[in-house]
Amino acid sequence: MLTLNQIHKTFYANTPDERRAISDLSQTLNEGDFVTIIGSNGAGKSTLLNLLAGTLLPDAGDIHLNEQNLTPLPEEKRAKWIGRVFQNPMAGTAPNMTIEENMMISLGRTQKRSLFRGMTKKKREQFKEHLSTLEIGLENRLNTKVGLLSGGERQALSLLMATFTEPQILLLDEHTAALDPSKQELILSLTRELVEKHSLTTIMVTHQMEQAIDFGNRLWMMDEGKIIYEAEDEEKDKLTVPDLLSAFQEIRGTKMANDRTLLAK
Repeated sequence: MLTLNQIHKTFYANTPDERRAISDLSQTLNEGDFVTIIGSNGAGKSTLLNLLAGTLLPDAGDIHLNEQNLTPLPEEKRAKWIGRVFQNPMAGTAPNMTIEENMMISLGRTQKRSLFRGMTKKKREQFKEHLSTLEIGLENRLNTKVGLLSGGERQALSLLMATFTEPQILLLDEHTAALDPSKQELILSLTRELVEKHSLTTIMVTHQMEQAIDFGNRLWMMDEGKIIYEAEDEEKDKLTVPDLLSAFQEIRGTKMANDRTLLAK
């Protein structure tokens, strides 16, 4: 169970540029919950993921994963519990290192022993086995530098690296936004497969409302650092894009105009 209790985060506090990014946010996620998050730019979506990952620490409040208090822990200390995939396919991997070396780095985040001393024939075969599940031929390219992969291939590798160590939490920060439509379909299909395979508690930020509706069992709409609307299970299954636009307008008194959240296809 992941618990967020009265989380606050303010940037540039006590200056003319002060901005409250997350305001008194409390939520509980049960094991296996898949939450999709939508909202306008600056709503606090990525800040929330950064707080969960440990990239940022909250100004107040606490975050617990089962009995473990994550609140004071930096990102590297949370890596054994939390996997993450970023919007930019160039992030999350080392372009000048091979596929095999990148996978060793990912494995090393959850183990104490030396990075390269741990490579064995058995481990290499395990890497091939994991890569073969992607069905894009990467299992035959272990010695290829990641920088030579296409954006879709690299994002598929990032998704695999974030999940094959079997974390408890998976964070997806608009992880298909930089891809063309065909590659988006590939990554979304892989996402669904890997989440189900590992029974991961997942939080996915997206600007595409149809994705937010189609994926997961819970949906949050964020604005100004707060969750202003949420739906789950049967209620979520019945949602349409017009429903979400109407909900935003009713709550905020303004339309979601000129925002990428309107990219519903």
